[in-house]
Amino acid sequence: MFRERWKSVLGGSATGESSPRDAAALMSVDSSIRNGAPFSRQSRALDQFFAPLRDRAGLSLLDFAGASQETVSYITGLGHRLYSEDYLRSLDQAFGDGDFFANQSQPGRMEEFMKGSLDFPSGHFAGALAWDALQFMASPLLESAVERLYDILHPNSYLFAIFHADERMHQVPLHHYRVQDAQTLLITPRGHRQQAQFFNNRRLEKLFDKFQSVKFFLTRDSLREVIVRR
Repeated sequence: MFRERWKSVLGGSATGESSPRDAAALMSVDSSIRNGAPFSRQSRALDQFFAPLRDRAGLSLLDFAGASQETVSYITGLGHRLYSEDYLRSLDQAFGDGDFFANQSQPGRMEEFMKGSLDFPSGHFAGALAWDALQFMASPLLESAVERLYDILHPNSYLFAIFHADERMHQVPLHHYRVQDAQTLLITPRGHRQQAQFFNNRRLEKLFDKFQSVKFFLTRDSLREVIVRR
């Protein structure tokens, strides 16, 4: 089950304690995905995501980017627990043999993927860092994943996602995202990939219509950062 892998990658306590073996494993996973020159930039959306988490402790957060030393250090430094898995890698493993997007509409594959990737109790997480993974999911899998995210998030918690804002691009840049601090993203290019569809503001508002609110932040690098309040 994917959920078991999420636990094994980041199973540290909410106080931020981790063993040297855990840290070495995280650094190994992190270095294996770097295939471009990393850079950093400020993010107002990220700052809003972390705002309600700074004065609390012992919460669980969900991370779709896969394990990275920077992110786990920051999250556990706040006193929270992090569940992390490379969601795009899981999508490729589940649907990559053949037509990637067509396979996502097969009921049996959808059910197996959902059970493995988002099998958590209702209200389990105080926030989710979905990054750019959702834009590579086709209907109806996308809607099922968003519905499940709604269920496993606390009321009033935030989901942070990123979508490319240039509708002319067929192959969009793919990145690996890490958290340096509450206002700064560390970004590593991972090549290019076809997105399932173009997500404009109206499409995103419809996708997250069950949530309380959707807020957009357009960046200089043609990315649309989205903060969704559960």
